[in-house]
Amino acid sequence: MIEELYNFGLTKEQERRANELHFGNIVIDMLFQGPIGTYSLGEEIERETEQLALETYPDSMVQRVQFAQKQIKRWYVEGKLQDLYKECWYESGLTAGNRQLSVANKNTLYSSAIDLQEEFDKKPWLIKVRSAENIEYAHQHNLKAGIVTCQETDGFEKDLNLLEQMYHFGLRVVQLTYNNHNQIGAGCMEENNAGLSTFGKTFVAKLNELGIVVDTGHCGKQTTLDACKYSTKPVIASHTGAENVYFHSRSKSDEEILAIANTGGVVGIFAMPWFIAEDPEDTTIEHFLDHIDYVVKLAGVDHVGIGTDWPMPQTKWMAVAFKQLFAPSIGFKPGDGPSTEYVKGLKDYRSFLNITRGLLARGYQDEEIIKIIGGNWMRVFKEVWK
Repeated sequence: MIEELYNFGLTKEQERRANELHFGNIVIDMLFQGPIGTYSLGEEIERETEQLALETYPDSMVQRVQFAQKQIKRWYVEGKLQDLYKECWYESGLTAGNRQLSVANKNTLYSSAIDLQEEFDKKPWLIKVRSAENIEYAHQHNLKAGIVTCQETDGFEKDLNLLEQMYHFGLRVVQLTYNNHNQIGAGCMEENNAGLSTFGKTFVAKLNELGIVVDTGHCGKQTTLDACKYSTKPVIASHTGAENVYFHSRSKSDEEILAIANTGGVVGIFAMPWFIAEDPEDTTIEHFLDHIDYVVKLAGVDHVGIGTDWPMPQTKWMAVAFKQLFAPSIGFKPGDGPSTEYVKGLKDYRSFLNITRGLLARGYQDEEIIKIIGGNWMRVFKEVWK
């Protein structure tokens, strides 16, 4: 592991149980930016990406970051990072994690679909999920499963046939909005709290018809409540927090959490140090677990899961530049959001066992832990993916 096991004060018997629970059951991260994270890459990749990017684009930091992102992806699909990619995934104990399409526009949708398919094609141990049974198969056969998802919907425009085409490609979870307004509704960073549009209601109905999970992770409050009202299938928030634990526009109110739970859905807790606790320099896995505890007490253990969203496959210099140059352009407030900070105890995806250890330390029973680390997501998938 890249960091020491977080000190929860577990006994040897509890450590044995934690390992057995974690590696013996289905574990799912519904906002899985990994398996490689910032602190997986090391100083050699840090220096090499920065030098290559500077040589290629000496006059533009934006282009340097974009170049480095593509370079790292190329290296982990079929280059020098492919062994690290597999090592991090297997050491994490994760059975399944989402693989994202970019649907910012039609061009990014098509290009990201090609890139994503290449990732599946070149990793025989990674299978594309089309049904919940695929995840069970992966668990039984020591394989890993990728769930195709998207966080934006702009690229679909109002073309429901294109949405259906991407369902046949493998798309199984769709987030309605990302921070800002789109044709479907208002995101969580919009002040007017507009909710779903008329087309948005039609879009949700199409997701239900196809068997695609409705995701409200970055949706505004009324959009989330409307999604829960109009969806005939369970609604999720793939990655968020409880605003009554720590207030942030990216988190969900009690009303939203209960609305999601009342659909049979699940609230995934993220590991973003800027969004779950006051001091991102001193955020720990205990803060993360506080959000899980809160949702369990409010809505029940059947309605909470994991959607970490952090760390991302980028070097430290890229992370700093992302916060300065990219985050404001996608709806975050200046100075708000991703950089080099991390949740202590979740510095790297190879630290994922700490979640199961922490749940055990907080007194959760085995069957409850199994639900939180993956079983609740599986229940939703089995109901929606028919």
